Amino acid sequence: MDKIVIEGGAPLKGEIKISGAKNSAIKLMVLPLLTDQPVELTNMPNLRDTRSMAGLLRHLGVTVEEGPGPRMFMHAPKLASTEAPYDLVRKMRATFNVLGPLLAREHKAKVSLPGGCAIGARPVDLHLKALEAMGAKIELIEGYVVATAKGGLKGADITFPFISVGATEHAILAAVLAKGETTLNNAAREPEIIDLANALNAMGARITGAGRSEIQIVGVKSLDGVSHSVVPDRIEAGTYALAAATAGGSVRLVNVRSDHLGSLWPLIAQAGAKVTMDETSVLIERNPKTRLKPVDVETQAYPGFPTDLQAQFMAMCCLADGVSIIRENIFENRFMHCPELARMGADIKVTGREAIVRGVKQLRAAPVMATDLRASASLIAAGLAAQGTTHISRVYHLDRGFEHIEVKLGNCGANIRREKE
Repeated sequence: MDKIVIEGGAPLKGEIKISGAKNSAIKLMVLPLLTDQPVELTNMPNLRDTRSMAGLLRHLGVTVEEGPGPRMFMHAPKLASTEAPYDLVRKMRATFNVLGPLLAREHKAKVSLPGGCAIGARPVDLHLKALEAMGAKIELIEGYVVATAKGGLKGADITFPFISVGATEHAILAAVLAKGETTLNNAAREPEIIDLANALNAMGARITGAGRSEIQIVGVKSLDGVSHSVVPDRIEAGTYALAAATAGGSVRLVNVRSDHLGSLWPLIAQAGAKVTMDETSVLIERNPKTRLKPVDVETQAYPGFPTDLQAQFMAMCCLADGVSIIRENIFENRFMHCPELARMGADIKVTGREAIVRGVKQLRAAPVMATDLRASASLIAAGLAAQGTTHISRVYHLDRGFEHIEVKLGNCGANIRREKE
């Protein structure tokens, strides 16, 4: 098992190219299940999660070719199976989203209930209720969802009781081949949903309203192939921006959609870093000799502040001259990084969904353990700013969502390396 070792205290200076979005890529990868034509994805990140999804697709009968470069070619003229077994689904929650496309194309599916990061209970009942509203018959048998849709799925009017990105995406994927019109009310509005809808529309789907709270999908009989470029990863961009603000220095992020992080840039500026942006790049600058300022934040559904940046934002606040209050509204168990940051000298008190962060002048290196994907990134940001040598174990979490993070930071002057434990 690998660990990340960081010699802290060096400001960052350089340029980082942002990869394609993990949260978009793993949903776009199910598109070949909806068509017998080829699907090509460019600007594809090479991650543990994309490799896990590729393994499941191959099991289902999809030809998957990776490379050269950030490219993936997929083709499924016929499917070999409609069953997604536990061993392939347990590694990542997003693999559950093969259920809707399999139902739409083959009118039957058997998919294991999902696994994933332990950051809170994320049941799939909204996914299943949406599919049932489209006419699917669903049974839960020994940890598997066994679903059938004789005659195919049918359009429906679906209202989500609360905003769910996964359920919104899953419903779109199922509805594109359903008979009739589907309306999704209280839908999630994330850029990754727009990216999915754009790719599907390029294949001949009829989706309107993606990015708004009401989405309409008129089902079509079949979909064509497509070549689609994955949208840049806003969470990766935000992570490096916060790392630059935490450690200090000057870092330019390229291949960025700055408008996808409208909730973050004002908060980084409020903390004392300078933010300069254009359509495809963002420059983060901060004098490391100047103390950061405290900032309060609460996570919200898009376009609010993303829960996937909460841990990284907290690492920055640990060095602020004052008290920051961070409220987590999305997941009930997403403060597991707090004890690890405290090992590095952070002063954090958690009460329910709120964390009170009293900034300290200096963090100190310590052996710490990553508890989930985004927590891993927060510990790296803290390690970059800390005095001494920080050892971060269990970084397999990190490899689920960040492509060559030690290389990208190393190119900006960070003293960071990967070692075997």
